[in-house]
Amino acid sequence: MSIQTPRTDPRGDLLVPGDPGYDEASRTMFATGRPALVIRPHDPGQVARAVTDAARDGRTLSVRSGGHSPAGHSTNDGGIVLDLTHLDAVELIDNRRRIVRVGAGATWGQVAAALAPHGLGITAGDTNSVGVGGLTLGGGVGWMVRRYGLAVDNLVGARVVTADGRHLTVSSEQHAGLFWALRGGGGNFGVVTSFDFVAAPVTDVRFGTIVYRPDDPAALLTGWRDHMRSAPEELSSTLTLVPPMGGRPATAMVLLCDLHDVAAAAEQAIEPLLRLGTVIDTSITTRPYSGILEDAAHPPGMRLAARNVLVPALDDAFVEDLVAVHHGDRPTMLSLRSLGGAFGRVLPDATAFAHRDAEALLVGGVIVPGDATDADVHDALAGWRSVAAHGSGLYVNFQGSDTEADLRAAYPPATLERLTAVKRAYDPRNVFARNLNIPPAGDAASGAAGDGADA
Repeated sequence: MSIQTPRTDPRGDLLVPGDPGYDEASRTMFATGRPALVIRPHDPGQVARAVTDAARDGRTLSVRSGGHSPAGHSTNDGGIVLDLTHLDAVELIDNRRRIVRVGAGATWGQVAAALAPHGLGITAGDTNSVGVGGLTLGGGVGWMVRRYGLAVDNLVGARVVTADGRHLTVSSEQHAGLFWALRGGGGNFGVVTSFDFVAAPVTDVRFGTIVYRPDDPAALLTGWRDHMRSAPEELSSTLTLVPPMGGRPATAMVLLCDLHDVAAAAEQAIEPLLRLGTVIDTSITTRPYSGILEDAAHPPGMRLAARNVLVPALDDAFVEDLVAVHHGDRPTMLSLRSLGGAFGRVLPDATAFAHRDAEALLVGGVIVPGDATDADVHDALAGWRSVAAHGSGLYVNFQGSDTEADLRAAYPPATLERLTAVKRAYDPRNVFARNLNIPPAGDAASGAAGDGADA
């Protein structure tokens, strides 16, 4: 059997409808598209050619790293998908300062595996196949978030291709306004081709799951909340309530990761979680940090409608509403991730991710048919709105919709105003619109870099 090589041109490898591999390249975890062209560049120069061609022709452009956008932004119909798969190098460029350069098309599984021999890791990603580019630009919540913050809190530089094809190196000292915007503002401002992170020293961790009998979810929630408020930052955990689905009974579980070097300290941090309720199963082991990332999938023919909210206080009213949704008519999976620690010590205006007062991140998801309409999803998420009302904002990476309300929930007014100025400076024609979009506002002619964008 012969193997057809990809079409090549100055923009990279090309796939068009009918080519072997096109159907797979047009699908993502949460969406199926029908783009006119999929481009896989091999270097920043090819990225620039692809971007300027798309801008010249007025074509819809989706930029993809891992393809995990819950809102389906990683593909489109009739436009161009710029797939960064080949830009996946991971290199330790400064061992003393632990600076790691990561291609935007790498996955977090690749990063973890490459850094493991050095005893290092980067605080982002829960699953192997999540792309570095998309997750980082939205903020980057991972298993070391309480100890080392978000991925963007450990980002010290990046290389960006702008809408007009320029190649920029950005940092706190170069194009500082753009650098600020990249740390939480999503893919609105250009194509990041590589990132420079400060990695954390990490080898083995305590990682695993505690499963409880779900007979008193309110007590479980309040007990988990109270422990995580006083727990050491080395411990991160997520409490998940899964309703009865597909003939399976309801379950409640805590997934945890502890970074303590000393086993006794880890056990002391974890032990209170074993007393939250009736434990029916537990699986907590010592394993390499690079081995804790999981594979992600969802049932074929179905899709996950996901929403999230950042919650500043897990008070009793919030717990009551959460339990009501869990017991409601619509099967909704609810997953509550602890924050605080290093995450909360960053000033709200230091990065474009502004919601630093959040105690936890709540993610809700319902499984709907693959052909479900927006109205079907809205009905399925009816119960979600009561718990979302307790939030102060949302995390762009876990949001399955991209409305004007979503945009204003993601970015407080002062943050959004500043992001709009950066957008106007670097993408006045809104070439990068397949995201939770920040439209350029005002006179595009006034959008020269430095006109408020790098203040």
